Amino acid sequence: MKTTHKLLLIAAMALLASCKENTQEKVTVVPYPNEVIISHGTFNAKQADLHYEGISDTNTIDAIRSFAEALTLASGKPHSVSEGPASTGIIFRKEPGIAEEAYELRINRRKAEVTASSFRGFNYAIQTMKQMLPAAIYGNTSAPGDNWEMQCAVIKDAPRFAYRGLHLDVSRHFFGIDEVKKYLDIMEMHKLNTFHWHLTDDQGWRIEIKKYPRLTEIGAVRNKTLVGHKSVSKEYDHTPYGEGCWFSQEQIKEIIRYADSKGITVIPEIDLPGHMLAALAAYPELGCTGGPYEVWGRWGISKDVLCAGKESTMQFLEDVLSEICGLFPSEYIHIGGDECPKVRWEACPVCQAKITELGLNDDGRHSAEHYLQSYVMERMEKFLASKGKRTIGWDEILEGEVAPDATVMSWRGTEGGIQAVRMGHDAIMTPNSYFYLDYYQSEDKENEPLAIGGFLPIEKCYSYEPFTEDMTEEEKGHILGVQANLWTEYIATPEHLHYMLLPRLAALSEVQWCNKDNKDWERFAADAPRFCAIYDAMGYNYATHILIGKK
Repeated sequence: MKTTHKLLLIAAMALLASCKENTQEKVTVVPYPNEVIISHGTFNAKQADLHYEGISDTNTIDAIRSFAEALTLASGKPHSVSEGPASTGIIFRKEPGIAEEAYELRINRRKAEVTASSFRGFNYAIQTMKQMLPAAIYGNTSAPGDNWEMQCAVIKDAPRFAYRGLHLDVSRHFFGIDEVKKYLDIMEMHKLNTFHWHLTDDQGWRIEIKKYPRLTEIGAVRNKTLVGHKSVSKEYDHTPYGEGCWFSQEQIKEIIRYADSKGITVIPEIDLPGHMLAALAAYPELGCTGGPYEVWGRWGISKDVLCAGKESTMQFLEDVLSEICGLFPSEYIHIGGDECPKVRWEACPVCQAKITELGLNDDGRHSAEHYLQSYVMERMEKFLASKGKRTIGWDEILEGEVAPDATVMSWRGTEGGIQAVRMGHDAIMTPNSYFYLDYYQSEDKENEPLAIGGFLPIEKCYSYEPFTEDMTEEEKGHILGVQANLWTEYIATPEHLHYMLLPRLAALSEVQWCNKDNKDWERFAADAPRFCAIYDAMGYNYATHILIGKK
């Protein structure tokens, strides 16, 4: 009996040791790869040179060289890059049969081998490898004493959704070229591929339009800004804001090039026909009343919108969008369509004459003025189509007659997106209930930075599932992907911006990337200290709620 008990004890101790060893043999990556097979052993990246084979595109070669430079700085040992076959080291090999954003990463004790068919696939593999290494690889200092070994594993990975977006409002508060680049850096780390850039609004016009210089000369500057929350405050600072706070067309091109080097498409938003008070301040003849107008210093929805009945308004919009199309190579242009009050149109003789001309009527579902907005949106869609572009609009474009080829961005919950796909339209899901990152992260609002309201903990972000149980496969195919939005009424500094963004961006990335069955909140939460250490190395501020109770 004693011998039997001893053998059982030894077996139990061996099992515990094995379990301990297995818990150490894991991959800690966000978003988590969709297929991971762990094997024993590690690969020493500190001793590895880099090689590429069959690759000729500049972006991929530059990404490999940048990876080598980061390894060299952080590990304290030089890492060379060479072209041609290799049997050891970190090897990048082009494989045309792999899907456009997919990659395979095979790590054994002798080599880490990446195969992909495109720049994005190679870059996503690099992001995975960087996260498997010490966080110092994301910083600017050397850490030769860190453990520069990667877990041996086979990873076959590809994103669930083709559209993986993040939005930034630079109209309410301005974030310049360096800050936008930092935003793109953190998007790259999380494998996002679309940057939605909100460039115009009532509180500031932030992009140079050469045909209309007053848009930035006048429309970029507001004379005052609300102090505190709009629900309780009537106090203004009476300090001009926005002088020089706009992007030249050359700066726009620089941002687009930078984003392209990270596999990120930039989609601009010119919000119309509402949210145009900054444009009206610059060109008051575009409004229904003729003004005077001023760039808004408060937050909310202005009753003053573009006059939809004037042909000069349509010409203005086409001129602006023409320059936008010339700047941005993206397939899509976002034209807003949200929060457009109709009170000015109801009282405007020019708008009413246009309604009569077009034969628009109240029909019990929507008013004639709603159909007037549909006329504006459809006309802009046709104009953009003539430029080879497609349109995205907020879900208010469903109120009336949605333009035939428009993609709907569902923000007022999920209903708009569901309605859109059932109508045969593409949709991007960005419900405020899950992905408005200007909402509070804690119910203890007194100890949180000022926010617009709401309560959106990281757990809720992570819980979102874009498909409903009753969706058909055809309807699912119309959901292009998921996006989070970051509006900046109450966010004036990079530190506050990053705090609202992180680590909820990590939760978003897993919703966008991971297959439904691969999402695991317990695994994700346990890995939080790791990706927060990366934020530290990159110099980003972040919320720490997810770290409470963790060592």
